[in-house]
Amino acid sequence: DVSPVVAGLIGATVLVVSVSVTVFVWTCCHQQAEKKHKTPPYKFIHMLKGISIYPETLSNKKKINRIRRDKNGTPKETGRGNLLVDAAESGLIGSDKAPDGPNAAPHVDQLPIKVDYGDELSPDQSLTPGGSKTSSPSSPGDDIMLGELTFSVDYNFPKKALVVTIQEAHGLPVMDEHTQSSDPYIKMTILPDKRHRVKTRVLRKTLDPVFDETFTFYGIPYSQLQDLVLHFLVLSFDRFSRDDVIGEVMVPLAGVDPSTGKVQLTREILKRNIQKCISRGELQVSLSYQPVAQRMTVVVLKARHLPKMDITGLSDPYVKVNVYYGRKRIAKKKTHVKKCTLNPVFNESFIYDIPVDLLPDISIEFLVIDFDRTTKNEVVGRLILGAHSVTAGGVEHWQEVCENPRKPVAKWHSLSEY
Repeated sequence: DVSPVVAGLIGATVLVVSVSVTVFVWTCCHQQAEKKHKTPPYKFIHMLKGISIYPETLSNKKKINRIRRDKNGTPKETGRGNLLVDAAESGLIGSDKAPDGPNAAPHVDQLPIKVDYGDELSPDQSLTPGGSKTSSPSSPGDDIMLGELTFSVDYNFPKKALVVTIQEAHGLPVMDEHTQSSDPYIKMTILPDKRHRVKTRVLRKTLDPVFDETFTFYGIPYSQLQDLVLHFLVLSFDRFSRDDVIGEVMVPLAGVDPSTGKVQLTREILKRNIQKCISRGELQVSLSYQPVAQRMTVVVLKARHLPKMDITGLSDPYVKVNVYYGRKRIAKKKTHVKKCTLNPVFNESFIYDIPVDLLPDISIEFLVIDFDRTTKNEVVGRLILGAHSVTAGGVEHWQEVCENPRKPVAKWHSLSEY
């Protein structure tokens, strides 16, 4: 004999357990079904020293994992998406390290710089602060040998795949004065589409790195190889600021014939020519400085002729504003995302309290970024005004702002590659 209360408790418990098990089984089945139907935006395989990082077979039903790198440069595997170059968004590059000693510049953490803004401007998904950076307002001098890069190019006809193996580099310059060495890695892009962007792992404290990494790109017809150009960007990892750009190598495949087998190539690493960077659209910004209040007002007005980043032929752009004192980023803010447009109008302002005596060492970086909910946000282009400006228009704009206090100065600037 069981009392009605005990019987009721037993019945309720059985019901709850049954519902929980049913929901759990349904969720597992639903997730498994979603995984089977997902396909990557494009397919490629990354081989590290002859071992495939992606163990799945190359069928349309399989998805390709993505390799990301942690702060130490160690490859780390994530579950979905494709390998994209980390967006450039923190620190400014330079060959000089921060001085030490009693005559050194004041520490940036003690600077009285703060940001005033009306409401929250950050989108739901932002870029990683420790992401690697790919461009530099300063590069090694013309008289410095930048070394050589050795790689090979092959083509797999049955699978319509271009196979590029980054083997090694020799004679790289010293980028870290403290260790008298460098921490090199290489970013590779297939031009002109820039669809495939990959990078090697970081090798620590070496001027003669041996990468031995193979990237296999699928879906590239052999007839199109003559129109493609391999772009290798050689960088040195910097834990505390923007990575240093050592140089670049451009290899048109029009002069390479991998039809008879693997082609071994060695090319000299050349200084990166920033002036040859392809324009990525234009950005209009306004700056004004109040010397009495010691306040800089930055207004992101609008952009035009941005490149198409989505399959719809449009983009979802927003602008990230980074403020630097020397090579240290001291403030960052973002505008709202403008959906489905190549000519966005932002009209958003940011106010920074900056002492007059610090203006010569202040730089303002504008990163136009394409927002994406499913994959990593991509940097469309960048603009630098201030101490580290690399264009004549940027230098002229900054000088006009400093020479005309209390006057808003608005100008259009071409965005450069990041």
